Amino acid sequence: MNYRMVFNIIGRIVMAEAALLLLPTAVALYYGEKTSLSAFLIGAGIALFVGLLFVLISHTKNRSIYAGEGFISVAFAWILLSVIGAVPFYISGEIPNFIDAVFETVSGFTTTGASILTDVEAMSKSMLFWRSFTHWVGGMGVLVFVMAIVPSNSKGTMNIMRAEMPGPIIGKLVPKIKNTAKILYLIYIALTVLEIIFLLAGKMSLFESVVHSFGTAGTGGFGVKSNSIAGYTPYLQWVITIFMLIFGINFNLFYLILLRRFRTALCSGEFLCYIGIVAASIGIITANIYSMYGNFSEAFRASSFQVSSIVTTTGYATTDFNLWPGLSKGILLILMFIGGCAGSTAGGLKVSRVVMLFKLIGREIKKILHPRSVSRIRFEGGSLSETTIDSVTVYFAIYIVCFVFIFLLLSIESFGLETNLSATAACFNNVGPGFAGVGPAMNYSAYSDFSTVVLSFAMLLGRLEIFPLIIALSPSTWSRKYR
Repeated sequence: MNYRMVFNIIGRIVMAEAALLLLPTAVALYYGEKTSLSAFLIGAGIALFVGLLFVLISHTKNRSIYAGEGFISVAFAWILLSVIGAVPFYISGEIPNFIDAVFETVSGFTTTGASILTDVEAMSKSMLFWRSFTHWVGGMGVLVFVMAIVPSNSKGTMNIMRAEMPGPIIGKLVPKIKNTAKILYLIYIALTVLEIIFLLAGKMSLFESVVHSFGTAGTGGFGVKSNSIAGYTPYLQWVITIFMLIFGINFNLFYLILLRRFRTALCSGEFLCYIGIVAASIGIITANIYSMYGNFSEAFRASSFQVSSIVTTTGYATTDFNLWPGLSKGILLILMFIGGCAGSTAGGLKVSRVVMLFKLIGREIKKILHPRSVSRIRFEGGSLSETTIDSVTVYFAIYIVCFVFIFLLLSIESFGLETNLSATAACFNNVGPGFAGVGPAMNYSAYSDFSTVVLSFAMLLGRLEIFPLIIALSPSTWSRKYR
């Protein structure tokens, strides 16, 4: 294990956070928010000091990064980013409990959107900006930072990318992984700017357009109002609906579209399944809630928005879906687990994994009926290797174990089954709002510090897709026996 290189990577990522904190500092300066200004400067100073310290103590000629180093670097970098990112909230007094401040920051970076805030409007504009900016940074991960600090070693950078990017299969768009990261982020930035323009066209203010675009792009869901998106016009709700769906698509497909390979992009099995799930869910829920609205247009808009928000794990809301019929709530609960496409900013299991699991079930049934038959699982125009199939099944098994463990820890609280179960699903799948006590009209402030820590860990587990944190915290990783 190349520990020095692990410290070096973490140090440089934390230094990058110091630079990122200058953006909300500028916002605080513009709006004359002196308390927030000093809080961000202190936060940036701490990040710079810690980052420099890590870099100085980690000088090494061995620049190799293998799988272990990649997973450990990503896991501890995310934890440290969240802890330091919580400092401005705490120092400014806008979130006086540090554990709550960490929860809010973890929720931001992991693009979950779960909140302990009871009065969002009371926050300063710079804090609201930082809160949503963490979504945008965490949406595509810290790849830009990593690609800038890691030596030009494709194996090394690929190991970090594999540890951070969501999905069962990670590939390169171009031969150099560094260029792949640049392409992904250029697409990400372009789509974010495009959404800002459309929101501005709907007469949303520049500040709110930027904040909501950050929340949509990162599929996070932080906004500037306690009622989320409910107070905005139908036009603005439709813009956010469409962009939520866009950011739930595998970014590789956008690259193929740029190359004018439209047929390949639009015929993607995962993409077609994603669109099918969304369309079917919207159709069923619209029919189910029609009597509540008495108007097809409103029912269709509410259904489209919430399905898009939940399946992409964004977490914005235009209505209290906690009041919807059981069928509609059941569909939304299932969508929480499915999530968006692999290679997108969405959370959940990912559509590709769900498709692979169903194909695997089909193969096993065929084997039982025809023991001598030999069949391969085909996906996206090719046959899946047994290694990929094994990784998907193992991930699903570990996913269930982690979900049950988190739920049991949360059950120590005296809340109802629906509240604790949906809170676990919403945080572990990086969705944000759940049902009952943590529904879209509620928040997570009622949970104890212990449960808040548990849910923070659940959000990190979900965003990093379990393995980085498990590997980083596993005794065998640090045991001399395995070195």
